Amino acid sequence: MDARLQTLLDKQAITELVYAYARAADRHDHEAMRALYHADATDDHGSFFKGLASEFIDQLPQIQEPMLILHHNVTTVNIKLEGEYAEGEVYVLAFHQVATDNGPIDLVIGGRYLDRYQKREECWKFSARAVLADWATVIDPTAVQLQHPMIEGSHIGTPDEADPSYAFFRLFSRGSA
Repeated sequence: MDARLQTLLDKQAITELVYAYARAADRHDHEAMRALYHADATDDHGSFFKGLASEFIDQLPQIQEPMLILHHNVTTVNIKLEGEYAEGEVYVLAFHQVATDNGPIDLVIGGRYLDRYQKREECWKFSARAVLADWATVIDPTAVQLQHPMIEGSHIGTPDEADPSYAFFRLFSRGSA
């Protein structure tokens, strides 16, 4: 196969991996998240968590419990390939609505994922991911108004299996990446 075509196929597979991470995070789908990492992969969320990605995913139910809304928007994806190894610098805008004792607050983070990927058994997965924040904004109290008359009757997303996407889609099942 032409090397340029293989490069495009590999970059597309990695890009889909990055997008699948955002969906798994936003839907609190921990099994789908687990499928995106090699078994020995690491995750570095700074002082929040640093270690095996599988251990980070094990902690996600408690970490995400107060998160009423998660919405990761991947913007710029830069990927460099070297055989079955690749690196990526992925820009992200992440919105979090977090429950607090005083009511929900909003946290918007502009940041980047610093990724290493490996292709094993013909499948690209994360081998390491580090998260960094370039900027953040906290809005207290929340600015989200899901009960506003302008969106009355709209389907409202949820971070779990009740999300309307699961009833709508046949191909995006819970637990699959």
